[in-house]
Amino acid sequence: MSESRQITVSKKGVPIIAIVALAVVFAAGLFVVGFDQGHIFSIVYGEQAYIDLYIHELTHDMRHAAGFPCH
Repeated sequence: MSESRQITVSKKGVPIIAIVALAVVFAAGLFVVGFDQGHIFSIVYGEQAYIDLYIHELTHDMRHAAGFPCH
């Protein structure tokens, strides 16, 4: 004789902490791609970071594809 087991799955939705974490990652990514003009590296690199624009140059084509004008 075989036994039958019932599995109960609780579906309460997406945890709030997951939504908050995703929103923070999205906001940080939006800042890096769209608005960073040397701000991130200026913390360690100083004023030269505003001239070199490493992240701007790295994400240049992605900025245009997302609709951010940069020059």
